[in-house]
Amino acid sequence: MTKDAFAARLKNACASVAAAEQELTEIDSRFGDADHGLTMSKIAGAVSAAVEQAEGGIQALLDDAAGAVMTLNGGSAVPLWNTWLDGMQEAAPEGEEIGIAELQAVFAQGLEELRDMSGARVGDKTMMDALIPASGAIAAYSGEDEAELFAAAARAAMEGAEATRGFVSKFGRARSYGEKTIGTPDAGAMSMAYFFQGLARP
Repeated sequence: MTKDAFAARLKNACASVAAAEQELTEIDSRFGDADHGLTMSKIAGAVSAAVEQAEGGIQALLDDAAGAVMTLNGGSAVPLWNTWLDGMQEAAPEGEEIGIAELQAVFAQGLEELRDMSGARVGDKTMMDALIPASGAIAAYSGEDEAELFAAAARAAMEGAEATRGFVSKFGRARSYGEKTIGTPDAGAMSMAYFFQGLARP
């Protein structure tokens, strides 16, 4: 896959997140600060602009995206997304082509960096409920078609996000609501799922 094709998918991912701003705000207003939609819209806009303007290869593109997020003011999502993107760029190729094995390395490194920072696991009702299964689907993919890879990741991410409806929140402000949070999906998991849905669109 070329840098331009990868960049197009990233911009589609950002557009998918931005389009969900109202839904994410509504979800977050139930047990959070009602700012997740706006924060994710800012992150999506920053990443999309950085991708649009990036010079150099794929590593430089992801590095620019991470740097753009780092400059934002916002909720807890800002450092989390910066860490994820920065981890991804660490494993990215410097050139303008990326293959299946390199994509797998990129997403594996991003997950490792974020996992070290967040400490959250599947079942904790966070963005990791979408990211961990999506990353697992990418790692498990054995074909040669990046479209299939991203489609598998998108399915796993959305399934993971939907599953958070049945969990009790264990992080952030929502944690204080305990079992009342059952029935509502996690906003962070949903925004990550929408990101992967956009990635699946070329």
